[in-house]
Amino acid sequence: MADGTALTDRIAERRAGVGDPRALVGELRRALVLVPYDGGGLWTAAFGGVRWICGFTDEQALARFAQSRDTGDGRETGRSWEFAEMRGARLLDEVVPAMGEPAGLALNIADPAGAMLFPPVTGIVPDAAAVDESGRD
Repeated sequence: MADGTALTDRIAERRAGVGDPRALVGELRRALVLVPYDGGGLWTAAFGGVRWICGFTDEQALARFAQSRDTGDGRETGRSWEFAEMRGARLLDEVVPAMGEPAGLALNIADPAGAMLFPPVTGIVPDAAAVDESGRD
């Protein structure tokens, strides 16, 4: 099971304004990320013209998300959350380009400090999937 301790440490460094952004991306690439399923596919959300894959560093972060989805009417309470566990590198290098639209990774979206976003730009996703100018030929 995913233990995102090193990744959450790198995220905390970036939020504190220290640490190397490349080290954060490198740690994400090595880490196991939990991605819940939504109707058979990976859970995603569209925002700002980007399709965001919703991933989590560990089961506690996924549980916070599940609790935030509880509408109070009992529909989400007790729901069994199925999820995929995959390396961040696979998400960035294979899943994002296969989506066929600008896509990135939103990590720990129910975190009290907010999600850590890995947008579809050069240095994070393959150049062919990047939307920034330096990623275009």
